[in-house]
Amino acid sequence: MSDRADKKQQSALWENIKVIIQALLLAMVIRTVFFQPFTIPSGSMMPTLLVGDYIFVNKFAYGYSKYSLPFSPDLFDGRIFGSEPDRGDVIVFRLPTDTDVDYIKRVVGLPGDRIQVTNGVLHINGEAVPRQPNGGFTSDYRLDPGSDVPIFRETLDNGVSYDTLDQVPNSRGDDTREFIVPEGHYFFMGDNRDNSLDSRFDVGFVPAENLIGRASVIFFSVGNDTSFREFWKWPANMRWDRLFKGVE
Repeated sequence: MSDRADKKQQSALWENIKVIIQALLLAMVIRTVFFQPFTIPSGSMMPTLLVGDYIFVNKFAYGYSKYSLPFSPDLFDGRIFGSEPDRGDVIVFRLPTDTDVDYIKRVVGLPGDRIQVTNGVLHINGEAVPRQPNGGFTSDYRLDPGSDVPIFRETLDNGVSYDTLDQVPNSRGDDTREFIVPEGHYFFMGDNRDNSLDSRFDVGFVPAENLIGRASVIFFSVGNDTSFREFWKWPANMRWDRLFKGVE
């Protein structure tokens, strides 16, 4: 009886181990091929994305490159199953100057576009992007607090509409030269226009190969610089209205 019970316990243990391994493999496939979680670490995409937002990124939206895979193995060049981003998509990409670093910004320039900012207004191919005042924004982020920062609602020529911040009049990013986006590259800007390192500055043009995926949904969000590990602070700092909110 004892031997039979031991064998039964070992069989049950092995079945549990197999289930755990299968679950881990499935999670790895989903993370590698379909959706990957990302944390928003800075205020460069305020007010669209806030510090403390946790998002899912759709990795098959634009196909796959080596940067879509863990450790970025050099298995192939360019993208496979590729498709073009739409102007206005919020995208996670690898920084061209350091491909170990992920950035998240909004794509405003497609290949062949002429991009320029004049007096704080974005111009695409010589046309000013319409923008309308849309209230004020106050952040709960300690390093970038802001207080009643002016919000402007921009609407692109394809109908995509989103909020941007104008924290500082006449900042160094409010007047730029004209950028002509090369073939196979994209031009990105943060929605927090005066506090974003993007294609206007050192980021430059981003190769198509560097795109990871499109930000799709916020699945978790805590404010006031609350760490994910500080679960006892979640009830007081949870941004309930942002849970499962789509990224515009």
